Order: sequence, then C-alpha cells, then structure tokens
Amino acid sequence: MSEIIGLIGAMDEEIKLLLESMEDKVSIVKAGVVYYSGTIFGKRAVLCKSGVGKVNAAVTTQILLDAFGAVRVLFTGVAGAVHPELGIGDIVISSHCIQHDMDVTALGYPRGVIPYQEVSSFPADPALVNLAEEACRTLKQKSITGVVLSGDQFIASAAVVAELRGQLDGACAEMEGAAVAQVCYMNEIPFVIIRSMSDKADGSAHVNYREFTVTASERSHAILEYMLKAM
Repeated sequence: MSEIIGLIGAMDEEIKLLLESMEDKVSIVKAGVVYYSGTIFGKRAVLCKSGVGKVNAAVTTQILLDAFGAVRVLFTGVAGAVHPELGIGDIVISSHCIQHDMDVTALGYPRGVIPYQEVSSFPADPALVNLAEEACRTLKQKSITGVVLSGDQFIASAAVVAELRGQLDGACAEMEGAAVAQVCYMNEIPFVIIRSMSDKADGSAHVNYREFTVTASERSHAILEYMLKAM
C-alpha cells in the first residue's frame, strides 16, 4: 500500500485546482473540516481546507496525521512578501517556520520563542525543500527558500514588514504555516510550506490581494503538481 500524502490549503482558492485533479475522491468530515481522500497525479493523498489561522491549521493537521495516516505534509497557499526581493507571484519555500506573534519579550524571551520549549523555529524537511526548489527551477519560477512567519493577523504595514524582516529574518508572512510546522515537528512528520506571494504585506493588499490570489494559487499548484509527480 502506497504512502498517504497530506495536502493542506487555508482557503477554497488554494485547494481548488488540487481538488479538480483528484480522482476517485471520497469526502469525510471531521471537526467541521472536509477531508478528500483519493489519488492525485498517481499518488494517494488526503486534501483539506484548514480555514484561516493557526488554531484551525493545527487541528486540521493533527487530524490529518491521526485519522488518515499522512506520512508527509505539503501546505500550499498565498502569503504577503516580507523579503525585499520578492514580487507578486514569486514563491517562498519554507526553510523554517516561526510564530511571529509569539511574543514573551516582557519576560526576557526573544520574539518568536515559545517559553519552556526547546524548539521554536521548526525546520522543513530537506528532501521536500530540495524537491520544491527543483520544481521552481524546472518551471522557471522565481523562488526564495527562507523563513515563513505565521501569526493570527493580516500584515498590511510597511513598518511591520520591516520589523518582521529585521527581527526574525522573515521571507513572507501568513497565518497558518508555523502551526502546521509545529504539529508536524511534534509528530516527527516531514513537511514543507510553499507560499506564492499575493501582495507585498504593506497596506496595498486591498488593491491586489483578491486579484492576485487566483494567479498565485495557480503558481503554487504547478509546483505541487511537479513535486507529487516526482515523488
């Protein structure tokens, strides 16, 4: 029996193309989340939409591992660019994931550090990172491998972007990746987060976010398609 790959997106737009590519799909609802089990590009997979935010992402990921037996997890979706060299549609592949809104600096902890825990920066699986990088090179898609920052807030300020870049060396900001990463890390499951930039996280999102979300989702889908076929 072949391994099961877990595929997650936060919004309908982020899983739409994967869902259309899935064959022999069966849907099961757990904790209010619809999980689609089937075959994508010849691989057994379970696909789901987590919903927005870290709690949704964490619950969805743990169920994906416990109830469906996923042995690796790929998260796809859009994000706001933090790295200055990133433009709309460019890709960030996670090297690590950090919760930027974990802030216990008042007690002497650096920003992003979870108190009483050995690891707060969760490393993506090197083999999955390499495969994502290979996909981007083959597809001639500009990408950066770097730190994905997650928090329960939509970043829309150039000043905050500069802060996230300076304090945490972030490549992009979104709302789920670090939660997925922490759950996978705690369960010793390989993961990678692949984000396509839908906006510059600088307050211009009202101009381009919805317009570019579809385009950004198409680009991240192409990378996942390449990766799944190559696995």
